[in-house]
Amino acid sequence: MIGLLVFKERLKAFYGSYSFYLNPVFKFISSLTVFLLLNGQLGFMEKLKGAAIPLALSFLCAFLPLSAMSFLSAMFMLAHLAALSAELAIIAGILILIVVILYGSFQPGDSFLMVLTPVLFFLRIPYVLPLAVGLSCGLFSVLPMCFGIFIYYLLIYAKQNAGVLAGTAAVDITQKYMQVLKSLFSNETMLLMAMAFVLTVVVVFLIRNRSIDHAWTIAIAAGMVVELAVIFIGDSRLDVNLSIGEVAAGGLISVLLAFVFQFFVFAVDYSRTEFLQYEDDDYYYYVKAVPKIAVSAPDVKVQRINQRNEP
Repeated sequence: MIGLLVFKERLKAFYGSYSFYLNPVFKFISSLTVFLLLNGQLGFMEKLKGAAIPLALSFLCAFLPLSAMSFLSAMFMLAHLAALSAELAIIAGILILIVVILYGSFQPGDSFLMVLTPVLFFLRIPYVLPLAVGLSCGLFSVLPMCFGIFIYYLLIYAKQNAGVLAGTAAVDITQKYMQVLKSLFSNETMLLMAMAFVLTVVVVFLIRNRSIDHAWTIAIAAGMVVELAVIFIGDSRLDVNLSIGEVAAGGLISVLLAFVFQFFVFAVDYSRTEFLQYEDDDYYYYVKAVPKIAVSAPDVKVQRINQRNEP
């Protein structure tokens, strides 16, 4: 355990010293991953499928805020969708605009969740997301997270129905819109995932803010139980086709990642908990203080002694 704590402190010190250089690298890799995933899953616009445009956009995102990556990713996705179906692109664009208006006006900092959510779905580890959101964000963060779920299933719908969407030019425009909306919003798997993720965020958020020992550990365990319970019950009651083995494996990996996240963000020593009392003219304050676990990396100095061999 001490070795892990030392490694953590060294990693924090290294990042603190070189964050000016590391942040652009991380944002470049993240942006390039998103653009390549979109090209791999969609790829309807030939001009965007090459390596030049994703590399150029990723280089631009490396020096811009995270919200810029969300914006450019949305435009990249809409361009692919427009090449397949103008109606689908318009519907997606309107929904993106609604989310930006509703959410961006009062808490824009978590807009990256709209990009991160479909990426984790494609990587088959989406179940860690509500755990991390409940541990580190507020309840309002469920809005961009749920919209990220919608984006993922929108991409899956576009990929699976590309031939139908591209070959319905003779169909009435109103009928095309209604067909797309009905197909998207009647997706029971999407609704089940949104429900499971929202309930998990609420449970994790409420428990981790309690003044109890090991609140984060209990929140992770309870959140994972709630998430899997909702998914398994929904899978048995609704017309969805989920792989139980894949869900269980993804849940196990997600729990491990959540505990790694806890170790780096919220490592505390409950054995040294203190209860303090303060007062002013109007109130008495009772404070529970739990110190963070911190160790200093050993400063090892090696002194070399040159010995001369005498004849």
